[in-house]
Amino acid sequence: MKRSYLTTPIYYVNAEPHLGHAYTTVVADTVARWKRLQGYEVFFLTGTDEHGDKIVRAAEARGLTPREYVDRIAEKFRQTWPLLHIQYTRFIRTTEPDHKRVVQHVLQLLYEKGDISFGEYEGLYCFGCERFLTRKELRDGLCPDHRTPPTPLRESNYFFDLSRYQNWLIDHLQKHPDFIQPPGYREEVLGLLREGLEPLCISRPKSRLSWGIEFPFDPNYVTYVWFDALLNYLSGIGYPDDPSWEKWWQVAEHIIAKDILKPHAIYWPIMLRALGLPVYRRLHVHGYWNLNQAKMSKSLGNVVRPGDLVSRYGADRVRYFLLREMAFGQDAEFSEEALVLRTNAELANDFGNLVFRTLSMVGKYCQGRVPVPGEETPEDRTLKERLLSAVENFAREMDHFRFHLGLSLLNEAVREANRYVDHQAPWELNKKGKQDRLGRVLYTLLEALRVLAVVLWPIIPRSSELLLGNLGLSPAEELSLERALTWGRLKPGQEVQRGKALFPRLERPSFEVPDREKDSAEEKVEEKTYPLEEFKKWDLRVAEIVAAERVPGTDRLLRLTVRCPEERTVVAGIAEHYRPEELVGKQVVLVANLKPARIRGVLSQGMILAARDEKGLKLLVPEETVTPGAEVG
Repeated sequence: MKRSYLTTPIYYVNAEPHLGHAYTTVVADTVARWKRLQGYEVFFLTGTDEHGDKIVRAAEARGLTPREYVDRIAEKFRQTWPLLHIQYTRFIRTTEPDHKRVVQHVLQLLYEKGDISFGEYEGLYCFGCERFLTRKELRDGLCPDHRTPPTPLRESNYFFDLSRYQNWLIDHLQKHPDFIQPPGYREEVLGLLREGLEPLCISRPKSRLSWGIEFPFDPNYVTYVWFDALLNYLSGIGYPDDPSWEKWWQVAEHIIAKDILKPHAIYWPIMLRALGLPVYRRLHVHGYWNLNQAKMSKSLGNVVRPGDLVSRYGADRVRYFLLREMAFGQDAEFSEEALVLRTNAELANDFGNLVFRTLSMVGKYCQGRVPVPGEETPEDRTLKERLLSAVENFAREMDHFRFHLGLSLLNEAVREANRYVDHQAPWELNKKGKQDRLGRVLYTLLEALRVLAVVLWPIIPRSSELLLGNLGLSPAEELSLERALTWGRLKPGQEVQRGKALFPRLERPSFEVPDREKDSAEEKVEEKTYPLEEFKKWDLRVAEIVAAERVPGTDRLLRLTVRCPEERTVVAGIAEHYRPEELVGKQVVLVANLKPARIRGVLSQGMILAARDEKGLKLLVPEETVTPGAEVG
């Protein structure tokens, strides 16, 4: 039996759930569902982290005890996930007795092994991070995350010796290049390791903080919240007493945001090594959601609440947008305008329209039943082959957490199906009495809907289940990737129904868009001469286009994902001259140091250079292939 163990971080309950939490959990749920489609047995763990100084402060501010406070916020997390159709296997809380026993068990083991020592430490403590910061971590003397000065603190504590395992972890990362994904985060971790690791303070004196898990060998101390929290990945599957924990642990994959990279990529593997346990299989790291080009953060107060979005737009639209808009690993810009534009264009206009028109024609021309298909023609085979090929490519992208690229491939297949409808014109076939041909066209479209409903289930589960039901199919029987790729499962005569429109168009919010964003990213430049020093200010680099797609609701704009060598998004007004599919793999010249600008809801991080004459517009490309990121000059 193939197995998969997927985890989110356990979310710190010093504030209520926000969009960042929702994104991580939607990704985990999507991957869990995708694995189930592939025939895996899945354990999906999420939960809440409930100890530490910030919890005490948050509780005091509300006139509650820590226990009353964590019970209240943990329940809000638990209630939020069903709103987004998230189905976890277990919701763990670090205040549960089983978790406490595991933490104390591990502390005792490491203490007896000699990895934990007692000593005095003086340093700069950030109460927001709940840890000591080194001076090189500060920015202008402030904590980089909370933008506050740390507090000088001197106290005696217990320490875990990270440096003992530093060389082992470097070696492990070098031997397993896919251990941390995307690869850029692996390089970041290697950089931190090469700077050297200091002992990790893993206790807090009860004289300062009593809300935590007590040390088993010293009742005057409680456990540092990060050391406590990371162990949930073991306690959540029954370590060390439940015999089944090992079968899950050997396939463990963690999904996190980049702000908690260091604890998960350094502390946690070293803790596991010290315990004599195998490390997890893989760490998947995503970027930040930005709001008005600033990181969305509960500490900064610029958060979007997932429940509010679901109440306005529906869970499946929100899930789709989050997975479609963010390139996993990179930062992304959130706006409701972008959500409305993208879901209207791709879910309402493309997919929803295909569903509605197909089921309407079956109801009108075939009495609401799957028709007997006539002889298959090259046009029918072409649509079938392109759709199944798109699904296979979608599967590859999903396996590598490239959700946005996978959905782009399916969207093109949906557009191909809509073009097939327009070209075959079933209404004309019916008018001319060509019932055999009409039956084949409509059967082909119904099969396309069945395939799309199954493979889109991880992303838009409720809508996919409704569509399968409208096709007269049982989701419990059809939700299998193998069955999705088996063409011809629909039986002639089977009853289908049109049902309600899956994705009615949303009214576009009245966002003001500057004129330059309405049509094109191009700008006119006044003809002047400039000194060489002015030219040297521009950072021109060769970039490779790795993905391209239309910006929803526009005729001239393309959204390009380019590598130079890091990946970034660029909006270019070239859709009248280039089709998205012919740009992938092409190398271009990029102005890399332009100030990012939001164009039609998409954050553009550069400009592609092109030349225009009477023959049209042509991109500037290098004469031969060069390394992405190479300087131009």
